[in-house]
Amino acid sequence: GVCVPEIFGEKGLTGIMSQSEKQGKQGRLGNIKTVIYGRTAIILLAFVAQLVVLALGYVQLRRYSIWFYVLFLIISAVAVLHIFNTRGNPDMKLSWMFLIAIFPIFGAIFYVTIIMQPGTKVMRNRLKNLADITKEHITGDKKVWDELRQESPHMGQLSYYLYHRDNSPVYTDTQVKYYALGDEQFPDMVEALEQAKEYIFVEFFIVSEGRMWDTIHEILKRKAAEGVEVRFMYDGTDVLFNLPNSYPKLLEKEGIHCKMFAPIKPIFSPHYNNRDHRKVLVVDGKVAFTGGINLADEYINEKVRFGHWKDTGIRLQGKAVERFIYMFLEMWNVSEKQPEQYEKYTCPEQEGIEQDGYVIPYSVSPLGPERVGERVYMDMIHTAHTYIHIMTPYLILDYQMIVALTYAAKRGVEVVIIMPHVPDKKYAFDLAKTYYNELLEAGVRICEYEPGFVHAKVFAVDGEKAVVGTVNLDYRSLYHHFECGVILYQSREIERIEQDMQDTLGKCIEITTGDYKKMKLWDKIAGFLMRIVAPLM
Repeated sequence: GVCVPEIFGEKGLTGIMSQSEKQGKQGRLGNIKTVIYGRTAIILLAFVAQLVVLALGYVQLRRYSIWFYVLFLIISAVAVLHIFNTRGNPDMKLSWMFLIAIFPIFGAIFYVTIIMQPGTKVMRNRLKNLADITKEHITGDKKVWDELRQESPHMGQLSYYLYHRDNSPVYTDTQVKYYALGDEQFPDMVEALEQAKEYIFVEFFIVSEGRMWDTIHEILKRKAAEGVEVRFMYDGTDVLFNLPNSYPKLLEKEGIHCKMFAPIKPIFSPHYNNRDHRKVLVVDGKVAFTGGINLADEYINEKVRFGHWKDTGIRLQGKAVERFIYMFLEMWNVSEKQPEQYEKYTCPEQEGIEQDGYVIPYSVSPLGPERVGERVYMDMIHTAHTYIHIMTPYLILDYQMIVALTYAAKRGVEVVIIMPHVPDKKYAFDLAKTYYNELLEAGVRICEYEPGFVHAKVFAVDGEKAVVGTVNLDYRSLYHHFECGVILYQSREIERIEQDMQDTLGKCIEITTGDYKKMKLWDKIAGFLMRIVAPLM
């Protein structure tokens, strides 16, 4: 076990540091930040330089011959024709067409560069092959699916879709625990890590030095020294603001197998738009954590950034952990050449695991043919009878999501969306407010969390089903990021999730159409301008 009070004392880890240790750590962090920001500046300057060279090259070619200009116009026309006839989100098509209409040369070249990106195609094929391999190892029980289908035809249909389109079976024999705050989840993460005997898989979007990551880092180092296999993967955008580029080498020296997903380099590439936004922790195949909580101090309210940080998470213990094992291994092996020993990583039998409804962990890939994250949310909305309660930090909706939410409200379903009152990104907040009036006029209630920032991604529906995960209600999560989530049906924790919704609503300000009219004109204009290109962001 682990002595939680010893780790989580009133002063935390910093409370037991000497003054010289504190000064040394602050100096070290300062040096790291200097290196990070210096490298970020170099990357940004390199991107700008590449755009300038492209612009100068175009100007010179146009001066040299009118035929080059005609050629570029033909490319623009072909690009528009291709966009019009491809499958996909209509809003995204309109954004591309707008970009090409305003910048007929650069817009077309940018579009062609993205759709012809060889790296994206290679990754798409690699992930498909890995999914085919892991499907052979998944032990989902067809009897469980038959039981669910008899219990609820619409949930049976959703589980059928997720298994055949996402490798995600439905599980029972799994205990579930919901966390209403990162402050509550963190001690349980530490306890689970302390009990690791065989392996630890860690995959997070944001990792930043501080009490949370330092605590976990120390445990990972110690466990690696004890012979536990530790794999740690984080998104490459951390090199811009949080961690030095050499950080994986540092962890490798400590015995921790480490990778950056899609590290950002000074050469521009469109695949940088597809980030690993997942938050996954798996220990020994016995327990798995996911949700909105990253490895940084603001997520546990150890550091104040945008008022009180409201986030949520979920822990699975039992058979459903299996899906997170293979979800992690698929991402890890994208860049591996040696075959994975999947048989080493299974869910052992655990005593005392009680069935707590049905559990469906699922993944979201921006490179697959299906938009699984949006399909799950749309299914929740369309099948709701009484209420849909939603927590999300961002509200950047496509046309079909607007229609689904407004139609649900118009047919008498109580639709409540909880948003931050203190945003982390002003441009995203201005953009979100451009949707307020249409939603409010249809009967959707919008409530802003007055104490601070909501980073939770939760759907609660009719007291019988819920979704907790990493998927925001915006284009980035639904179309551009790698994500994950957990669907619960008839779980006891759904009552706790709904209670958390109600407790959070008690701390919210309800927005009216009058509030929107009070917005500054410039903020409205900025929001509407952002909305034009939002599908591409």
